[in-house]
Amino acid sequence: MQETRQNRIARLLQKELSLIFQSQTRAMRGVMVSVTRCKVSPDLSICTAYLSVFPSERGEELLGNVNANEKNIRYELGTRVRNQLRIIPELRFFIDDSLDYIERIDELLGK
Repeated sequence: MQETRQNRIARLLQKELSLIFQSQTRAMRGVMVSVTRCKVSPDLSICTAYLSVFPSERGEELLGNVNANEKNIRYELGTRVRNQLRIIPELRFFIDDSLDYIERIDELLGK
């Protein structure tokens, strides 16, 4: 039962975070951010979000900006999901480099 609830909340947070990043990155030309995966701790107090950034060269720069504005992102997330969740989880962001990893493997296999 707990795992089902965690998954539902993770999907909700992933959807809302992706909408937040979509609206905020419109101002930045040439950058696209998508939330590839969210995981929620069993006590629902921590949400770990994995971000995919295109182009991947700007990933570290964007992750620094996201971590600097984590409180604002959490506040906006709270305003969006305040009717579904009582406590808004603490947010942790990481770069999802799985697409770069797949591209590198394809490159090596092509040789």
